[in-house]
Amino acid sequence: MKLTKLLDHHGIATNPFAEEDAQTDPVFKEHCIASTYHPAWDKIYGDPREPSTSIVFGEKGAGKTAMRLQILQHLDRFNREHPGKRLFAVDYDDFNPFLDRFRETLSARRRRPDRVLSEWKLWDHMDSILSLAVTSLVDRILEVKQPSGVAGEVDPAAVEELDRHQARDLLLLAACYDSSTAETYKGRWHRLRRKLKYHTFKSLWDVALGWAVLVLTLGVCIFVEPRWLATPWPYLIAVAGWLPRLVRIVRWWFRARAVVRHMRVGNHEANPLRQVLMHFTAAEIASQPLPNKDRTDDRFEMVCKLQGLLKTLGFSGILVLVDRVDEPHLINGSAEQMKAFLWPLLDNKFLKHPGLGFKLLLPIELATYLEREEREFYQRARLDKQNMIPSLEWSGESLFDVANDRVKACAIDGASPNLQSLFEEGVSEHRLIETFRTLRVPRHLFKFLNRLLIAHCNAHTEEQPVWEIPRELFEAQFALFMRDQDAVDRGVRAG
Repeated sequence: MKLTKLLDHHGIATNPFAEEDAQTDPVFKEHCIASTYHPAWDKIYGDPREPSTSIVFGEKGAGKTAMRLQILQHLDRFNREHPGKRLFAVDYDDFNPFLDRFRETLSARRRRPDRVLSEWKLWDHMDSILSLAVTSLVDRILEVKQPSGVAGEVDPAAVEELDRHQARDLLLLAACYDSSTAETYKGRWHRLRRKLKYHTFKSLWDVALGWAVLVLTLGVCIFVEPRWLATPWPYLIAVAGWLPRLVRIVRWWFRARAVVRHMRVGNHEANPLRQVLMHFTAAEIASQPLPNKDRTDDRFEMVCKLQGLLKTLGFSGILVLVDRVDEPHLINGSAEQMKAFLWPLLDNKFLKHPGLGFKLLLPIELATYLEREEREFYQRARLDKQNMIPSLEWSGESLFDVANDRVKACAIDGASPNLQSLFEEGVSEHRLIETFRTLRVPRHLFKFLNRLLIAHCNAHTEEQPVWEIPRELFEAQFALFMRDQDAVDRGVRAG
């Protein structure tokens, strides 16, 4: 018996439980993303007019990625309805590029995963977030065809409202943090400079001086006293005219090298960065922060600069979504490695920075480490202020509602199916709820129901179809599923 025939009999167009990952689940994205929520949704999402931090711990399959997608969708709707109070979203969930670049900065003996992650600091997280935000912002200002990130659109008219100081701040942020590989580094920076109408003629004073001294010296020697060309003095004078330029090159090369060395997650090289930074005059760049030291002070100033720019562009705050912490290849699901990577980010000064909010969707394995921490950690992290959800738990009733919503979302036009109609009378709603409570999370629920539907279809022929799942098959498949899931939980079988 074909599964499609069974579903069609009940008025269901497609299998509601075929997908297990929200990232690739069309039923969730097209139908349930705006209507199916975890009971703790309001506390986690908060009020976008005042971006806040939430820390959520949940086991695999509990719906963390689904919640991230829901937050992004709600932010998109909020931004469209409140164009003057939009939030700039940063999806901080792909850590491999940053960890790979970070690893390359370490010596060979320190490149083991545990040693790499032990070197990771708060300012490395800040550099990574700034890199994502700045690259996304520059993409939208330059109107590239496939912009990175998930942030909202930037009005070209708002870009023109940036004054020269703000244009300088944006160009300085782009010089340090723009990580786009779609164009050459210098070509993209100069395109941004022209877009902002930021002229840099004054920064070429030393070049003009060098050429002026050279031309003047040669003119005097040729037209006044040609014999001087046989002496070393004209050449020494011509070289002296270029000394200011040489001094600037050397000074900025060392500063650019310091930025490259201390901004360990970036993809820039010292000489191109030096060439870009030399387009600023000494007066414009004096006392400006650069990520050229192992500390957070400069990064906080860079964050403030970014916030000031975004406010002019119509964004009142920034929301950073952290997810998939267990997936980077250097972490590979290890709770110890996750802790080493994530713990530096749990800093109250950063998590509660004005106008900045975080939604940290973390594996449940990390929750156990919180209980072992000492007072110093709690004083720094202040988890009591972070809207913490110790466990993203689902009740049997809420999972029943999730399954029912998915069945209804897949209904054929004019049909009104429900989950209970798939089962015989012997499988009561109470029994379904009790079973779903044992399954704990939506992913296990979907796996079980998909396996159950397939097992029922395999047990009957096309000539003698049975349209309702009997209690005996339900109980047998549930026992088999729980045995297999127990093996997965113990790590002796793949999930």
